[in-house]
This record gives sequence, C-alpha cells and structure tokens, in this order.
Amino acid sequence: MAKIAIIEDDLAIAQMYRLKFEAEGYKVEIAENGKLGLELCERLKPDLILLDLMMPEMNGDEMLAKMRTTDWGKDTKVIILTNVGEQEAPEQLKDLRVSGYIVKAEMTPKQVAELAKKELAAA
Repeated sequence: MAKIAIIEDDLAIAQMYRLKFEAEGYKVEIAENGKLGLELCERLKPDLILLDLMMPEMNGDEMLAKMRTTDWGKDTKVIILTNVGEQEAPEQLKDLRVSGYIVKAEMTPKQVAELAKKELAAA
C-alpha cells in the first residue's frame, strides 16, 4: 500500500484529501506545517508528498529544501498543492525536483487523486 503525506495548514483541505486518498486505498498521514511535515516524512517515508507552500513555522519550499539534503528524502516524489500561482512560486522550487505543481483552486480532489495515482504508478 502506497503511503502519502499531506503537508497542509488548512485542516479542512487536508482532511478532504485524506478521505479521497484513503478511499482509493492509500495510507495517509497529515502534518499542518513544514516543521511537523519534515518529522512526519522522516518517520513515514512516504511514496508521495502533497506539499502546500504557504504555511506557519516552515514554508513548503523550506521543508522541501531540507528534505532533499537527506538520504530518505532526496528522491521522494513531491507534488506542490497550493494556491500560489506557478509564476509567484519561490525560485528555488525549480532546483528541488518537484513532480507536479497544482493550484488547489483549479483542480478537484478527484483530479488531484488521479494525478497522484499517475505519479505513483510511474515510480
């Protein structure tokens, strides 16, 4: 069973995605900021991370930069799931090897789940 980590500070959104992915048969865990997300991912070693950018304590791009320096996180698949348009995204994202970039307002949970499934199947 594939493991997905959702790092998202809006709990309602995180729970919505959790329910969608659990219904698809994935093991899902949630963290509400980048600091907790880093700890969660180190413990869970997920197959895929859905990562928000704008969060308290540690933004998603900071978390991803730290994660990419670790053995366990250097190759983990990450899809950015945010309301920050790609043009406004932090410059360093280009160097952090993200698998996808989703603007939450532009896709339904079903579309996000399908994109995630494709990403996991490509593993």
